[in-house]
Amino acid sequence: MKKLLLGLLSFLTVSMMANTAFAYPDVEANYWAAKEINELSEQGVLVGYPDGTFQPDELVTRAEFASMAIKALGQEHAQVAQPVTFADIEPDFWAYDSIQKALFFDLISAKDSLFRPEDSVSRAEAIMVASNALSDKDISYAKAREILAKKYVDYNTLTEEAVVNYGKAEIFELIVVQPTMQEARIEAGRAATRAECAVILYNMKEQAKENPNAKLAYAMKKKTGEGYVIPNVKVDGSIGTIPAGSYLPVQVTGYMSSQTSEIGDIYTAKIAQNCVTSENYILIQEGAYVRGQLLDVVKGRWFVKNGVLYLDNALITTVNDQTTKLKGYSNITKDRNWFMQFVRAVFKGEKLSVPADSTIFVKTFSPIRVDLTNGWILE
Repeated sequence: MKKLLLGLLSFLTVSMMANTAFAYPDVEANYWAAKEINELSEQGVLVGYPDGTFQPDELVTRAEFASMAIKALGQEHAQVAQPVTFADIEPDFWAYDSIQKALFFDLISAKDSLFRPEDSVSRAEAIMVASNALSDKDISYAKAREILAKKYVDYNTLTEEAVVNYGKAEIFELIVVQPTMQEARIEAGRAATRAECAVILYNMKEQAKENPNAKLAYAMKKKTGEGYVIPNVKVDGSIGTIPAGSYLPVQVTGYMSSQTSEIGDIYTAKIAQNCVTSENYILIQEGAYVRGQLLDVVKGRWFVKNGVLYLDNALITTVNDQTTKLKGYSNITKDRNWFMQFVRAVFKGEKLSVPADSTIFVKTFSPIRVDLTNGWILE
């Protein structure tokens, strides 16, 4: 019986691992692009169809590929100051922001007034988007031609400029050839399949860790600055985690008092200085706002009791215009010298007031994960 239970447990464990690693019924474990498809799906870069399939041989639109590329590079929260106008894309188009970010990071170029978002992305376009995400390789036409001639039977169909571009792409392993092909071909004009796009994006993502282009290099760099150091922050790659129970200094924007404020009153406060790690990585940038309400207000009365202001914090709006939850509280007390501590301990009845621009501390209820490259709070 014991052996039977152990065998069943092993079977279930293997089955769960298999279901986790290979989520799509039409992408077998030995499929040539299975690793890339599943890893990018787990990271939210790729999504399947409503019926649960991936359909690796289907095509990808230009808009879809731009969105995938930005997600693969981790720049979906990047800010674009001056959008480019296209005649065939309105601001409410689902991929408008991703296309603008792809332009900002030089992944694509605006050569005319049309983007053609619903056209299928060609292999040439997909490879060039991925190649543009990476730093320039100083490669001559002769060297690029030599690299391509060793592998691709159709390299001689490319223009001189394209040869140089594809030579760079080959160095970065961005030219994808399905293993079922008898001859390796670039096939620049053919529409790229979902599986091919997955491999191109995966290789671009890995190469961008070490070889991003100039704009991406800056965007992917952890931002640093001076400020209030929050202790015991865990930094894992580009993610910093503020532990639960940490104190964040905020500056209230309005007057509060135990004598005049009421339970339920809304209060706002701003982060008056950067909150940083011990390495000076910026967690929450100066200028962010927090909002909450007064959860408890007790009036101070002589010989009866001290005033109490208990603030419940609910939201934070960062300098990126991101508004998200910030669960924490502030129990406001007044600093006293030893004599006043004695007086209040004996007589009590202190009235409590908090002038505008006073600094209070918000104690966090739960950990806060922050992308240190752009200040985005991860929910």
